Amino acid sequence: MKKVLIVDDEPSIVTLLTFNLEKEGYVVTSATDGTTGLKLALTKDFDFIILDIMLPGIDGIEITKKLRQEKKETPILLLTAKDDTIDRILGLEIGADDYLTKPFSPREVLARMKAIFRRMRPVETPLRTNEPKDADDELTGEILQIGAIKADMDNYEVTVNDVKIFLTPKEFELLVYFMKRKDRVIDRDTLLDRIWNFDFAGQSRIVDVHVSHLREKIEEDPKNPRYLLTVRGFGYKFQEPKA
Repeated sequence: MKKVLIVDDEPSIVTLLTFNLEKEGYVVTSATDGTTGLKLALTKDFDFIILDIMLPGIDGIEITKKLRQEKKETPILLLTAKDDTIDRILGLEIGADDYLTKPFSPREVLARMKAIFRRMRPVETPLRTNEPKDADDELTGEILQIGAIKADMDNYEVTVNDVKIFLTPKEFELLVYFMKRKDRVIDRDTLLDRIWNFDFAGQSRIVDVHVSHLREKIEEDPKNPRYLLTVRGFGYKFQEPKA
């Protein structure tokens, strides 16, 4: 039974989500202000967090930032107003996994949650119907290794030189995508589509920020990367460092 934290200051949304999530077998805890929500997220273990951006006390963006700084990798679904495009993008940049604009249906929330859970366990992730079949997409619970970087897809763990490192679900998915396409140049639009599955035309900053975060965790010298290289004018390429 997965545990879900809902943080929203609108009682009607909390009630609606709680009813539908509990009907699906989730155990739900809720908070109506950011301060309480952050305390719960830091002190208790949850499998998923549904987080409104506009909150009294501490807003959802700041909560997301603090959780990621504290190495909390719990998936986060942001709830935003229709005109919160900047906050939405910022939330994704600092580590949120997905977003929904209000108003939304409980069914859509459940669908997004299940999609994120699938992404967290790549071995169970099906091919998207609009993506051409590729041998690299056959996920069989393998352990990927390139140089000193090892990704265990069954246990959702990454080690560098045998030292375990912390990755958010999105960073893990991005790393695996790169590792399965070693030596290929991948453009930013493809990454936006395959990893985020959003239409963020012109929002390549999201990709660049996540790549930067990933480099900080896997590269010995992030400013002079040996694994994850920038191919100017095209995108990125993951390679095994040359001796």
